[in-house]
Amino acid sequence: MRADTEKPGKTVRIVCISDTHELHRELDIPPGDILIHAGDFTFMSGRPSKVADFDRWLGELPVPTKIVIPGNHDFLVEAGAVKRLMNATLLINRGMESHGLNIWGSPLTSLYGGAFGRSDPEARRRIYAEIPPEIDILITHGPPYGILDCEHLSSEHQGCPVLLDVVTRLKPRLHVFGHVHGGYGTVTVGQTIFANGAMLSEDCDVNRRPLQFALKVSAG
Repeated sequence: MRADTEKPGKTVRIVCISDTHELHRELDIPPGDILIHAGDFTFMSGRPSKVADFDRWLGELPVPTKIVIPGNHDFLVEAGAVKRLMNATLLINRGMESHGLNIWGSPLTSLYGGAFGRSDPEARRRIYAEIPPEIDILITHGPPYGILDCEHLSSEHQGCPVLLDVVTRLKPRLHVFGHVHGGYGTVTVGQTIFANGAMLSEDCDVNRRPLQFALKVSAG
């Protein structure tokens, strides 16, 4: 039985963002239990000071648990110059449990030349095969194919077909991603809420609101 059908229970408030591209201090983050950042907290930056400021900002937020994955801009993380964040859990193809929820995160995209890019579908498939079957929240930088994966005024899908297969099979309660800025928003397909939390809009401003969700979990 899934956690959201069990009684009694508690509600976990989740705040989702992505693609802040060093403009994180311009955001108004609401209170919550878990903050999820789905990658691209830098902007092709090789300056550790930018990552350090992002980490300090995370520590100032009204959310006790922060979870971050890198994105295709976050080369400092891929190169090993940034191995952890002091104020958040950094997930790179691994999982964790928080507030009674099973969470797994991956920075992979199919973008050749970007950080954590894997253009070979089989390479992505091997990594996604590590996701456990009972997963509540899946965090990836890139979207699944056909779901919130088109830029503004474009019909070209940029999502990953391999990821779509994985999400269709695992049916997480919430799938958080970004990368495709024009796909910002939410949609529910079957049992899964899909959330593209890209904060950077077409005018290169972060004037979008963080996405918020409430997931019920069993009380112990």
